[in-house]
Order: sequence, then C-alpha cells, then structure tokens
Amino acid sequence: MPDPRPDPAPLRLLDAATQGLNVLGSALILVLMVLFGIDVSGRVLFNAPVSGVPEMVTLSIVAIVFLQIPAALRAGRMTRSEGFLAMLHARAPAAGRWVETLFDLVGVAVLWVIVSTTWPIFTKAWTSGEFIGALGDFTAPVWPVKLTLIVGGVVLILQFLARIWRRHFA
Repeated sequence: MPDPRPDPAPLRLLDAATQGLNVLGSALILVLMVLFGIDVSGRVLFNAPVSGVPEMVTLSIVAIVFLQIPAALRAGRMTRSEGFLAMLHARAPAAGRWVETLFDLVGVAVLWVIVSTTWPIFTKAWTSGEFIGALGDFTAPVWPVKLTLIVGGVVLILQFLARIWRRHFA
C-alpha cells in the first residue's frame, strides 16, 4: 500500500507552529520546576521564599495547557472514549469518519467561543495594565497569559480543521 500523500505546505507549517508551542510549554514547565526548587531551598535553608511563586504558578498552568494542547490533539493524545467510535468504525467506517468530523466541529465551536470571549479580556488587560500580585512585593502582567490562550486556542482550532481535512481529503 503506497504512503498517503504528504501534507500540503500550510499543514506542515501548522504542525511546525504546533510543535513550537509544545516546546515553549515544555520550557515553561522546566522554568517552573527550577523556580520551585529555588523557592523550596530558600524556605528551608534561609527561611526566605521567592516572592511571586504562587502567582507565577497560577499564570503558568493555563499557559502550559494552551501551549501544549494543540500538539496533544495532533498526536491523537486527547482524552476521549474510543469504545463507541471503534464499534462505529468497525461496522460503518464512513459513519465513523463523519461522527469524528462532527466531534471536531464541536471542538472548533467550543474553542471559537473561548477565543472570542478571551479577546476582549486580553485587550482590557493589555490597555489597563492589569496585573496579579501585590504592589511592593511582586507583580506580573496577566496579558501574556491571555494572549497565550488566544494563540493556543487558534492553533487548536486549526488543528481540528486539519484533522477534518486529513480525514476526508488526504
């Protein structure tokens, strides 16, 4: 059986961007691990925690999820129940493909709602200089996380659409 046709350039570019976001998410995890180590060491050895660690963790968790979730979808590692789809694919492969397409379209719709409702929150945070933390101790802007949510959400929407294209046209 011949290999399937290679993806067109836009899908290869999307996959490269997806992998780049995944790497950024992994780097953020590494930074948090180092920060935890320094914070714990500071607490134990010097009775002096690092200021802002809880705030940085709060901001980073959402960013990590939205940086890495497009890669999870692309690699087929999103959590879902396979029982119904496996049965449907075994008995009616075309119906199975269309049900998966329906699921992907629902994913696009849900992500579109998330991205479109986050946009005004992002612009408000950007223009107002919204921050998390306590003045005089530690502050961090919240707009980078909102932007990460938008970028990750858009890439996830594109990955859902790429799945549909690959399923029906590749």
